[in-house]
Parts: sequence; structure tokens; C-alpha cells
Amino acid sequence: MSRSASQSHKATVFIAASELDSNLYHATKFIAPDPFIYLEIKGERLMIMNDLEMDRAKSQAAVDRVLSYSEIERRARDHGVATPGSVDIVHVVLREAKIKQVLVPANFPYSHAARLQELGYQVHAKPDPFYEQRVVKTTEEVRHIEEAQRATEDAVSAAHELLRRATIQQGQVWLEDGVLTSERIKKVINVKLMERDCVAQHTIVAGGEQACDPHHEGRGPLPAHRSIIFDVFPRSASSRYFADMSRTVIRGTPSPELKKLYQTVLDAQEEAITKIRDGADGMKIHRGICDRFEKAGYKTGLVNGRMQGYFHGTGHGVGLDIHEAPRISRTGSLLLEGHVVTVEPGLYYPGLGAVRIEDMVLVTADGCRNLTNYPKTFELD
Repeated sequence: MSRSASQSHKATVFIAASELDSNLYHATKFIAPDPFIYLEIKGERLMIMNDLEMDRAKSQAAVDRVLSYSEIERRARDHGVATPGSVDIVHVVLREAKIKQVLVPANFPYSHAARLQELGYQVHAKPDPFYEQRVVKTTEEVRHIEEAQRATEDAVSAAHELLRRATIQQGQVWLEDGVLTSERIKKVINVKLMERDCVAQHTIVAGGEQACDPHHEGRGPLPAHRSIIFDVFPRSASSRYFADMSRTVIRGTPSPELKKLYQTVLDAQEEAITKIRDGADGMKIHRGICDRFEKAGYKTGLVNGRMQGYFHGTGHGVGLDIHEAPRISRTGSLLLEGHVVTVEPGLYYPGLGAVRIEDMVLVTADGCRNLTNYPKTFELD
């Protein structure tokens, strides 16, 4: 791992919180809410930790050595640094190793990079994927993603069951003695996910006009007879891997135009899945969906100041981040065996409604394996 990241440089340097930085977590397998120092020097992986985290890091981190921040801080003071900061600590270690070049991730703080340069280091930033091996998933990583996906499916199933139990009154969906809201449905989903040791953020349950904005999380009463988009993408609290799934449903009677919209998206999504395999071009797959929608009469463009049609990518990688390489989009990526990607075309037309359908698939040598087991049912009854 360390050699591939820093093979053309003398050292790799991270100063970040692994709870927020997936590259750092990948390198250390250690979760911390506060920034710490991680170094790769001549094939050795080092963490520099404060006294609070030393023991935990020694027992949990997947590194070669854990060094004491306070001990190195004393050495920095011995060299005349009155109040050593994180970069000064790094400087002590790199100076002792006789290193003058460092490789840092693209999100490395500018102030830290500038300070390293002041100290005489050549700083090279590497864009994501910083660790290329993160893109191709191991059997264990696929298992973690599937476990999160099973939890996602259970949570969405519970939410859809509520919708099935609901009645329709005055154009709205009612359950028991009140209007059924997006907030109530999202709470059911998020609590179910918590019960499965998964954490959800920004869960989408958006109906009617709200669904025509792809990232609208949804609020207020859910409409009857109009499409409702569910987009659920939790992270496992134990493995740290994400899942991702979208479904579009309706409680009531869809118009013929809305039924056609749903079928068009479903057919496009399922055709795109058949094109995914090792060596496939993500840009061509995306372009094929765009062409299919255009030929079916579904135009994309700005209308009355609002985008409509198909105006997002077809898919993205899923792993320790919810959005990571590769991409199935207008820029595209080459798909390789072991990639886990979403396939999620959608169409959005204010006044008519919106549809998005999303599965996760594992790219294989001669096709793909769908990691999503949840049915694609439009009309809930």
C-alpha cells in the first residue's frame, strides 16, 4: 500500500481526521475524530499520536509504529521551536530520516503545505484516488457493501409498507389520524438503519414537484397520485462502507404520462446494467442513456429557469466514500473488474413528476453482479 502511493517520492504525509478522510482511514484502519499525523517513509507506515490516543492507536491501527506526539514535541523544542505545530512535528521526523520531498493528498491543508515549503521541502499533491487500490474492491469490501445494502433494503421496505397501509384523502397520503409526511417516512428509514448499525444522512423522500430537484431531501405532506423518490445511502458504523439505492413509487393512480416516464427510466437503467463489464467505457454507457431518452422524446434543457430532463451522471463508485471513482458520466471512466458502481438514470419534469431508479453492481470479467435485491415496483397497493 505505502509503496504504490509514494514510490516516486521520499515520504507520504497526512495531517487529518480519519473519521472524515477515507484515504487516511484506508491507510491506518483507525478512526479518530481529531487530526493526527500519518507518514509513509521508506516503506514504513508511522502514526504520531497524542497521549490520549496512544494506547488505542497501538492496539487498533494497522501501521508499523505509533510514535508519541509529546515526545517529538520535546525534540522540536530542543531545536528552538517555542510552540511546535503539526508541521514542526513532521519536520523533526523527516529531518531525522534525511527526507526533503513529500507527497500529500489533494485536500492537504494549504497552510500546512506552505509551512513545509518554508522549511525547504518539495511538496507534491496527488489527486484522488490517492490509493489506487481503493477503487478495486476486495471480496471482504464487497461483503461489507452488501451488508450495508441489505440494511438499506430492510429500511426502505419498512417505509414502503407504511405507504401501502396509508389511505388517500384530498390528494394527500394519510396514515391513521394524520397526513403522512416526508419527515415521518425518513424517520422510519433512519431508525431502521440505526437498528442495523448503519448511519444515514440526507436521506431523500421527495414527492411531486420536490422530486424534480434530484437532491431535494423532501419535506411536508406526501402527495397522492404523484411519484415519490426514495434515495437512501447509509454508511455502516462498523465497517465504514456505504450502500446506495434509489426507488420511485406512487401511492394512488399514476397518469399515463407518468407511467410512461417510469417505464422509460426502468428500461434505460436495465439496459445500462447489461453493458457494464470489465473494460467498458463509462462515458459511452452514459451517452447511450442520453441518446435513448432523446429518441423517446424526453428532452433535456433549461425551461423557465429550471433544468428538466436528464442532467446528472449515470453512476459512481461506492466504498468508503459515497461518491468515489470510477464514474459513469459525460466525463466517464474505464470500468474494471472489482469496481462497485451505481446505475441510476433519472428523468425530471416539473408538472409531470420525476423518476430515478438506482442499483449497485459489481463489475466482473464478462458482465456485472447486481448487489441490489430490492424489487422495482412503481405502484404501491
